[in-house]
Amino acid sequence: DAEVSTRKKTFTEVQTEHLDQAERTVLIKCPPKLNEKKLLQYLSSHGNVESHFFFENHGINALVEFSEKSSIASLQDAVRIPNAVEHHVVPFKSRLFTFTLKNPVSQPAEETPLHLSPQCHIPVKDLIQKLCLADSISSQMYMLLNEYQLTEENIKLRFLACSLVRDFARAYFPDSTVKPFGSSVNTFGKLGCDVDMFLDFHDTRKHATKVKKGPFEMEFQMKRLPSERLATQRILSVLGDCLDNFGPGCVSVQKILHARCPLVKFSHQPTGFQCDLSVSNSIAMRSSELLYIYGCLDSRVRALVFTIRCWARVHGLTNSAPGTWITNFSLTMMVMFFLQKRSPRIIPTLDQLKELADAKDKHIIGGYDCSFVSDLRKIKPTKNTETLDVLLGEFFEYFGNFDFRRNSINLRKGKEVNKPESSPLYIWNPFEQDLNISKNVNQPQLEKFIATARESAWILQKEDKTQRLINKEPWGLAALLIPFGKSNSSKMNRMKGIGSETIRSLLDSLRLNNANSQQKAVGK
Repeated sequence: DAEVSTRKKTFTEVQTEHLDQAERTVLIKCPPKLNEKKLLQYLSSHGNVESHFFFENHGINALVEFSEKSSIASLQDAVRIPNAVEHHVVPFKSRLFTFTLKNPVSQPAEETPLHLSPQCHIPVKDLIQKLCLADSISSQMYMLLNEYQLTEENIKLRFLACSLVRDFARAYFPDSTVKPFGSSVNTFGKLGCDVDMFLDFHDTRKHATKVKKGPFEMEFQMKRLPSERLATQRILSVLGDCLDNFGPGCVSVQKILHARCPLVKFSHQPTGFQCDLSVSNSIAMRSSELLYIYGCLDSRVRALVFTIRCWARVHGLTNSAPGTWITNFSLTMMVMFFLQKRSPRIIPTLDQLKELADAKDKHIIGGYDCSFVSDLRKIKPTKNTETLDVLLGEFFEYFGNFDFRRNSINLRKGKEVNKPESSPLYIWNPFEQDLNISKNVNQPQLEKFIATARESAWILQKEDKTQRLINKEPWGLAALLIPFGKSNSSKMNRMKGIGSETIRSLLDSLRLNNANSQQKAVGK
């Protein structure tokens, strides 16, 4: 443990630690007039409280982590089942409790106000005001990162949501676990993002390797189905019904079983999260670990990703609803590719990470090689010293002039390669190399991205910070987080300039085509 604490933890170590904490955690809905000291005194009678925090979600709630799992059993034994006056209750004893005061009027209110952990980020207009007080664009980008990134408390709440779903899953599959993946664990999640979770039977498969060899064999009798997909659909259908009918605070349950990746969507009211539950999504977990490694290697990586994603959202380049726009995952991969292209590289290519992998890092999933090094100490730090100010401007320059017609983005190689097919934007899936993760993006959305990147590069190059401060106008990153249509007319003129350049090039090409066709007609 001492050795682990002196270095950056591996992705697996962090996940294991959080999953263990979640199993020792309860969630308590509290009354408005709460005496924190008395609540903790009561809870301590069941065991040592390791940590706790309060947050706002339809009233005050407390997340409480005990040192021992046995403390939860002790607490559950002392808790009563609610009176069924108006509704009949489903007698499922979860780790969600309601703490009430018997005589609230006589109870003194808390002398010091409770500290409430934030569960959502500040609005963009408030962020812009804060950014204007920074002394450089780099400082602005780190400020944005600090405002938007998941807090340790919020991460604990996410793992608890998964652990509460796991309590249901274990009624059917005692060896299963429910793990978060994607933005909740890859270090790129922002406050308020959904919780992607998957039901994992990996521990069941591990058990199979422990069976002793001898002159005989024993195996479980299990239901056999014609395909893994059908098994996944059946499992999710039953769990979806279970959450819908018996899960405290699980509402708006939707079973989307015929999607490419079947899932159950639901809203988890006690934690306030929108959740997506799938089954054994191993490749998605490898993608989460890859991004975790990139995020840990250099502080500039996360600051640039959070900045670009916020910028894209403000300008309508990304959207939380599915559609033809660029997704956050695609955008993050574009940032990673850009950082691989710097000289010297800021982050290594996936092939370079694969070369550093040892036997325990080998992962072949569904025929795809998903191997890469997990120990961060084996990856040499970059010698690149470019500031975030420079990197932000260069990102817009690079993609504002990228040849999207011919080239695709490949993180394995860290270089542009010819497009294998004609999608407007082609980003190779890092592991499933026959998939384009940006196949949904259409030409108008890509053109909008290019135009906005060019405009942003122009603003960063031409802006006079001192003059803007005198005029009390947003500067640097703050100026980029105002939709261009809503800002001053000079910006609009520049956008028109870009538009007119595009129109001019179109007219030139039309003239050229017309001249060519006339020549052909003369030739005939």
